Amino acid sequence: MDKVHLISLGCPKNRVDSEVLLGTLASEGFVLASGAEEAEVIVVNTCAFIRAAVEESIETILELGQYKKKGRLRYLVVTGCLPQRYGEAIAQEITEVDFWAGTGDFLAVPRWLKEGGPHIVIGPPRYLYDHRTPRVLANTSYSAYVKIAEGCDHGCTFCLIPRLRGRYRSRLIGSVIAEVQQLAGMGVVEINLIAQDSTAYGRDLDGSAGLEDLLERVGTIEGIQWIRLLYAYPRPDAITSEVLEILANHEKMCPYLDIPIQHINNDILKRMGRRSTGPEVRELVLRIRRDYPQIALRTTVMVGFPGEGDAEFEELVLFVKEAEFTHLGVFIYSPEEGTRAYRMKGRPPRDVIDARAERIMLVQQEISLEKNRRLLGTSLPVLVEGGVEQRSDLFKARASFQAPDIDGVVLVSGNELHPGDMVCALITDAAPYDLLGEVADQH
Repeated sequence: MDKVHLISLGCPKNRVDSEVLLGTLASEGFVLASGAEEAEVIVVNTCAFIRAAVEESIETILELGQYKKKGRLRYLVVTGCLPQRYGEAIAQEITEVDFWAGTGDFLAVPRWLKEGGPHIVIGPPRYLYDHRTPRVLANTSYSAYVKIAEGCDHGCTFCLIPRLRGRYRSRLIGSVIAEVQQLAGMGVVEINLIAQDSTAYGRDLDGSAGLEDLLERVGTIEGIQWIRLLYAYPRPDAITSEVLEILANHEKMCPYLDIPIQHINNDILKRMGRRSTGPEVRELVLRIRRDYPQIALRTTVMVGFPGEGDAEFEELVLFVKEAEFTHLGVFIYSPEEGTRAYRMKGRPPRDVIDARAERIMLVQQEISLEKNRRLLGTSLPVLVEGGVEQRSDLFKARASFQAPDIDGVVLVSGNELHPGDMVCALITDAAPYDLLGEVADQH
């Protein structure tokens, strides 16, 4: 049977799809290759959310296509958002690719490799995996992302997700629980629950279970030590007091919430098609800060959206200072054809946009450094991720307020630590994003 190597681009939600495809390929008898040079089949699961992601996907495909000339490669397969977005047009442009499959059709890859068939399979994005779908953890054995829903119904004017991923559809609560139990049995200790909007979970079902029920039930699963909730749409009616109480006080729940506010100016939010007003976003964030100070808040903001002048930007800067987010990321608005914002007028010049992004990050850097300095001399439980090159006594780890891949880390000095270990670290030094510590106690 052919050796298959898969490269996953884009977000953690895409990574879950990649791991499901790997599991399906393995269950169909394909051999998973660790590197592209030894593979007879290479699969690229692409991202096409913004122009930069499209460019990365195309560059990766063209680079891997070279293995047909210098390696063992027989088939180059492309799945995910790039074919879903561009369809037949992209297939005609990149002739090195043998098979294209959209976001709802990527599990057609094993069948195509065995039986052949159409060159392109791109249907409506309706697929939703469940606990019965085979899955291979490709990155870590101790931490996993679990999709609780797919798609989005919000329709922001700058976003293609509803077109690429379809309408919002929640997984059944029993399916999510069964998958987490399976992952716990495999040695996973950290679960990151994800969706385009995790706080909308269950609203499209029969009403028998919502996000609060899901969090409570996942929290009872033996073997899981940390549970983190990612990507909560900032609607006050969606982020309920019940959810916040669980995040703040449940022993297994990471006191962490990712709320991508995008902006605070009310006119900009309207132009973005957001369903929350500026005053509602402000009230929500400041209420969490006031009533649940133990919850670490991460957000993303967007600069350079059409209509953002100096006054609108200054309002955002002031709010970032006021809110004191634990973590913050900045996106530069990318005009994407097919979105309603694409033809909007009033985009600031690129040099102005870049300066705004830099200023926001400098403001946040000061906030993050001050927050990290408050941790000096305290002891924190951390999850060890691995060693640091050329240092046998230094290890990379994360605290509960640091999500994988996007936040800072804790560099811990110690001996004989392994990925997946939970240890207690005494914090000895602080930088804007990372912390330094030493092992105080090993669980």
